[in-house]
Amino acid sequence: MLCGLFLYLTSAINMYLFKTVQDYSNFLQHLDGDAASIGFVPTMGALHDGHLSLIEASREQNALTLCSIFVNPTQFNESTDLKKYPRTPAQDIEMLAAAGCDIIFMPSADEIYPPGVDLDSPIPPKGLVANMEGQFRPGHFEGVVQVVKRLLGIVQPARLYMGQKDYQQAAIIGWMLQSFELPVELVVCPIMREEDGLAMSSRNVRLDPDIRSRATLLYQTLSAVKERLNQESLEDLQAWAIANLSQKDFRPEYFDIVDGVSLQPLQDITPTDFVVACTAVWAGEVRLIDNMILQQNS
Repeated sequence: MLCGLFLYLTSAINMYLFKTVQDYSNFLQHLDGDAASIGFVPTMGALHDGHLSLIEASREQNALTLCSIFVNPTQFNESTDLKKYPRTPAQDIEMLAAAGCDIIFMPSADEIYPPGVDLDSPIPPKGLVANMEGQFRPGHFEGVVQVVKRLLGIVQPARLYMGQKDYQQAAIIGWMLQSFELPVELVVCPIMREEDGLAMSSRNVRLDPDIRSRATLLYQTLSAVKERLNQESLEDLQAWAIANLSQKDFRPEYFDIVDGVSLQPLQDITPTDFVVACTAVWAGEVRLIDNMILQQNS
């Protein structure tokens, strides 16, 4: 018999909600063949259409789709940023039900990081974390790897769905899966954007309205760099991008053009077939990240 299981019903849609590892494990044992085809979408809540696109992709490829909602404290560098992170659980549940998600896993920190459980996780190589987000958010990716590895152990999915917007994060998780031969396929889905080009993000709701109206600056800058890729040196393009992003209320932290696999900065595009531009910009008091694939040859 399954205990502690909450069956959420809305518009004739059945969706399971679990808050403990034990209850989910009990459920997993009763899945029979469906357990071999679980698609997993890890989130920190405050869901938007970008997250729902991952749910849709998972539903197309798996018998069951599970979305986790867990604001992971170990990947925040500043306690104030953790406190400010938007939390909208009731709205998230409604959105997931409407999107056809089958299972929600919404654990507490004690469930993810219980005493007495081995939570050792692999340390990403410096080459993957030294630049971009790793430079400005030390320890962030160690926290990401730790929580994703823990969640994978609990959920036991066939496929893991992540968004391209967090490009460096997806690359690092791909490294983890490959290096430790975890039996999970990583599916990276394209960035979902607002009509003006701004990448969808849970942080967008915190933007000052006037700054939000100008935040398409990131997308415009990335697009311009892509158009000029073969016309100027990468050094000149990066310098131009930083200057273009340095407008009133906007403060860029970095604009890097890197190899899409190794994440190493490029001096020119000839050594690689996979070129990605990544940027992080403070828009008022909100930090935004974005990226664009500049070149990808099969």
